[in-house]
Amino acid sequence: MSQSSPSLVPFRAVDAIRNKRDAKEHTRQEIEQLVSSYTRGQIPDYQVAAWLMAVVLKGMTRAETAALTEAMLHSGEVLDLSSLPGIKVDKHSTGGVGDKTSLVLAPVAAAGGLLVPMISGRGLGHTGGTLDKLEAIPGFNVNLVLPEFLRVLRKCGCAMIGQTAEIAPADKKLYALRDVTATVESPYLICASIMSKKLAEGIDALVLDVKTGSGAFMKKQEDAAFLAELMVETGQRMGKKMVALLTDMDQPLGRKVGNALEVEECIEVLRGQGPDDLRQLCLDLCGWMFKLGAASASVEEGRQRAAEIIASGRGLEKLREMVRLQGGDARVVDDPALLPQSRHKSDVLSPRDGFVTAIQCEQVGVASMMLGGGREKKEDSIDPAVGLVLHKKFGERVTRGEPLCTIHYNAEARVAAARQMIEASYQIADQASAAVHPLVHGFICGTENEGS
Repeated sequence: MSQSSPSLVPFRAVDAIRNKRDAKEHTRQEIEQLVSSYTRGQIPDYQVAAWLMAVVLKGMTRAETAALTEAMLHSGEVLDLSSLPGIKVDKHSTGGVGDKTSLVLAPVAAAGGLLVPMISGRGLGHTGGTLDKLEAIPGFNVNLVLPEFLRVLRKCGCAMIGQTAEIAPADKKLYALRDVTATVESPYLICASIMSKKLAEGIDALVLDVKTGSGAFMKKQEDAAFLAELMVETGQRMGKKMVALLTDMDQPLGRKVGNALEVEECIEVLRGQGPDDLRQLCLDLCGWMFKLGAASASVEEGRQRAAEIIASGRGLEKLREMVRLQGGDARVVDDPALLPQSRHKSDVLSPRDGFVTAIQCEQVGVASMMLGGGREKKEDSIDPAVGLVLHKKFGERVTRGEPLCTIHYNAEARVAAARQMIEASYQIADQASAAVHPLVHGFICGTENEGS
């Protein structure tokens, strides 16, 4: 007579929900079964939503996080890029308002000799998504099949797509569900989501931009540092070179918020212009990409290399090439007016003289979402033309009646609530604030990169 085995016990989603609700540790098998069953459509959204909320409330152990990451990674295909010469390096941000660096970094790093196979996501909550920005470019195809993705990568050195049916399909489903069930913020879920699709890219190294501040999912720096450590540890366990920068999100990055507007601002940076904070962060992140990719001996040397590539126009040319290869209208690189444009604009005026002492960054992101620049429900469509242009940021002087921000909108019914939110997000005082908002708060990396 054969002996019974625990593996023969039928898996039930309700048991997994109850276990996590009661703060019990999942077995690796339980996590694998939950992920595979949901990926195959055998578990409904509402049960997985309940489990996600239990994770948010009860947390996960390091072992559970590793098991979840690996289950999501192996829910689909892991790319083998060994046939492509060069070191494969990617960057990922945990998300923020006006956070658009990928559209600068990928072409600059590729122009510097790295391979950048970037698999990105859509907006989550009040934060924008790289795919939504790319789709603001007329014709740009973020849904390339893997052979086409590899063709673009081989020819151009960089390619930017979303999760395909083959790449981390579990993450694609969970990502969309988290967005509409208030379960985005869990560091364990964020780690598994990011690392599963990034490790599926077949990369050698990964630079993480972990946001902290009022517009980030991790409001407190200690929470951002915890997430950074979790992701760096997970990547190193899988044999990847890793670094995480802790960067500021107490105000929007750059001046423009909204998909087409942010593409336009990236083009400005690649022309050697654009806002200083966005330009400096792009150079910092690219410096680390070159360092981890062995294209420079130090981060500072990598930073200088990135600056030279931008100044020479090679970064802009690489963006133009990638857009063309992925079916987009490459003319937008030279004429951003060809990007979607809103039908209406309206200024938000300062109610008084003084200095901007704070901007509630998350409210700015929500305002853009309310205009149609993001999703409130899973099935919502995005209007690529809408968004905000900030004329005043932290520490800047403003006079009464001067524009703080310009709203770009198409739906009259949406603008009043967005305006009210923007007005409430600005704090103006008689004296400039003594508070300091460093762009980079610190970094966390492996021992091989310490002191770089």
